[in-house]
Amino acid sequence: MYRTALRGLLLAGLISGCGSNVTLDTPTIPTPLLEQISMSVGLRMPENFEHFLHEEKVYGREQWSIDLGRSNAALFEQLFRFMFTNVKVLGPDDDPQLLPLDALIEPSIDEFEFSTPEQSSTDAFAVWIRYRLKVYDREGNLVSNWPVSAYGKSLTTTMGSSAALQRAATLAMRDAAALMIMKFDNVTRISSMAGSSSVELAPAAETETGETDSIEVQTTALEGSDDEAG
Repeated sequence: MYRTALRGLLLAGLISGCGSNVTLDTPTIPTPLLEQISMSVGLRMPENFEHFLHEEKVYGREQWSIDLGRSNAALFEQLFRFMFTNVKVLGPDDDPQLLPLDALIEPSIDEFEFSTPEQSSTDAFAVWIRYRLKVYDREGNLVSNWPVSAYGKSLTTTMGSSAALQRAATLAMRDAAALMIMKFDNVTRISSMAGSSSVELAPAAETETGETDSIEVQTTALEGSDDEAG
């Protein structure tokens, strides 16, 4: 009877598959080569951005739980402090219109996807993240709505599966940071709101960026980056 019960437990384990939990540490980016924009901006991060969790079952075999934790919030706060002279991180009860801000930035995640070596028939994990950056003027009007696509890949030859997926996610986040460093002001025109109580801007519209752009800027925006090649 004992052996029968043991076989049942083993069979259930094979059917349900193994579980893998991945938790990201706070990523960092090298100090970028750029001139700060002299303005005060607010940074408001929704709960599902600041504590993002992705759960997915791959091919009905393995359950993955990828916890980005506060890594997004920490990375974006670091990034915008490089870009602007004054950054105020808003809490849930803060009213941006009562604060001395030139603009408000609200990041979010539209999509998070990953592939395993078994899915791609390679020896690498890959991660795709689609961020969305909304910029509001001091009156609360939406003036820019920018989707940013990022990609990261990490080989499994020198590390375990969880570590490789964690590395791929970190590289995707840094890829997004590089693209924002290079193009944020050109796309959103946020610097035109510095020190002005009202700015006439075109209606907010999505501006797509392709994978070619993100790969091209990654080599120049993050001086001293240790990202993997390939």
